Parts: sequence; C-alpha cells; structure tokens
Amino acid sequence: MFNFKTYKAYLDSSKPKVVALMIFTSFIGMLLADPLRLNFQILILGNLGIALMSLSAGSINQLLDQKIDSIMQRTKSRPLVLGILSTKNVIIYASLMSISGFFILYFYVNALTAWLTFGSLIGYAFIYTLYLKRNTPQNIVIGGAAGATPPLLGWTAMTGQIDLIAVILFLIIFTWTPPHFWALALYRKEEYFAAKIPMLPVTHGEQYTRVHITLYTLMLTIVSFLPFIIQFSSHFYLVGALALNLIFIYYVLKMQLSKNNYLASKIFNYSIIYLSALFGFLIADRYLILLVNTKNFF
Repeated sequence: MFNFKTYKAYLDSSKPKVVALMIFTSFIGMLLADPLRLNFQILILGNLGIALMSLSAGSINQLLDQKIDSIMQRTKSRPLVLGILSTKNVIIYASLMSISGFFILYFYVNALTAWLTFGSLIGYAFIYTLYLKRNTPQNIVIGGAAGATPPLLGWTAMTGQIDLIAVILFLIIFTWTPPHFWALALYRKEEYFAAKIPMLPVTHGEQYTRVHITLYTLMLTIVSFLPFIIQFSSHFYLVGALALNLIFIYYVLKMQLSKNNYLASKIFNYSIIYLSALFGFLIADRYLILLVNTKNFF
C-alpha cells in the first residue's frame, strides 16, 4: 500500500543526494544554454522529467544490488535490504517514475532530451549495474558516461541540440567520476572485497588506485579549463577553477606521496564540493559576462 512511509523509503532507495547533484548540474546546463531568455516551462518540466528518470534508475540499481547492499556496511541499511519496501513496490514505483519522466520530456520538452535521458537510465541501471559493476575494474570509467549526462541533458532541453560546450560539461563530470568513486573504493575496500565487486583497489591494489586517482585528477584539471580555453567563460571562472583544482590536487598528491589512504574519505567528500562549486563558478561567470556586456541586462 502506498503511504508516506513507503514513499520516504522509496526516495531513500533512489539515492536522493546523488539525484540532487544530478539535477543541480542539469539546472546549470539549462541556465548556461540561454541565461537571458529562459523558458520556465522547460526549466521546470525538463528538470522534473530528468529527476523522475534518475529516481527510477537509482531504484532499479538498488533493486538489482540487494544482495550486494546487504553485505556492505555503507548500504546494508537501505530499505530494500531491511524489508521496508518490497521488490514489487519498487518495480511499480520505478516503472511509474520512468514512464512519467519520459512522457514529460518527450511531449513537453523535446525528443532528443527524452531519448538521451532514457539512454542514461539504461546505461546506469542495467549496463553498469548488471554487467560493468560486476565484471570489470573499469566499471566506473565506462559506466561514468551515464552519470555524466545531466548538464548535457539540461543544455539539449533548452536548445534541442548538442553543442561543444555541452560536450565539455559532459566531459567534466566524466573525468570527475573516477577519482570521486575510486577514493570511496579505497576507503571502503574491504566492503567491496567482501561483496566480490571488482573495484580497482580490490583487483589492482591500493597504490595502483592512488596513481590512477592522481592521473584522472590531473586530466580533470585540464578538462575543467576547457570552457575558458574555448572562450565560453572569462577569467573569473578560470580563477575559481584553478583554486578548486589546486585543492583537489593537493589532497590527491598528499595521499599519493604518503602511500596510505587516510585522505581517501576527505577526497571523496571534497570531490562533491568541487563539482558543485565548479558549476557554480560557471553560471556565476556567465551572468557576470552578460552583466558587463549587455546594457539592458536589467
């Protein structure tokens, strides 16, 4: 029976914090696309449709990962594992969310965004969860493509097309994902080992993982400068991105040089702050440029 308790548990099972970060980047993608002529119907309905399909993907992910979640300390209190929600309920809720989200995006936003969001759902909920996560230590690198689409989706929702800056926004999250999740994997290595998930620290060791976190963080730094390089953003964004990257690199190099994982949890938490702040600098920079260059801004 559907009630507040089961609905709250459903939201808990759908990773609301992850969804919130995804919708934030989708929202920024929409604002960056056309900051002066916002279509508020698309702004609201686009993010609603993306959120519903993201909730569905998160629910399917946990539906398929019940056995794994019951083993890992980080996930063993999830509602499906505890029996607060039944498999049947989650299937119904996930189906309703995905169908509703696709309907909203297809009929009230545009077909491109609807199909791209659907592809992201399939990529994360099934390809990543069922195959990549269980079979390859590169699961995060390959599967990260599905989780990197929100700003691209926000852009296509507003414009109906894929442009260079939208691809760059995608690449920022794509290169951010490995150091973000590998830091978590280092911190939770024993849990992944117990659950038989081939995360990089489990299959290749901690030092190998720390090296790859360092390499991907340096790659992320370069990618994060692309909006300035293609002259989409100004020096304001460049300074903000530089500061955020220096902090990120400092934590990562400190962990690498010390040859231990005591900073892994801090890197994981900072990476979330980093991504939110980086996109915050992007949109703030965009409006500052308009404020300077457009006499009729107000």
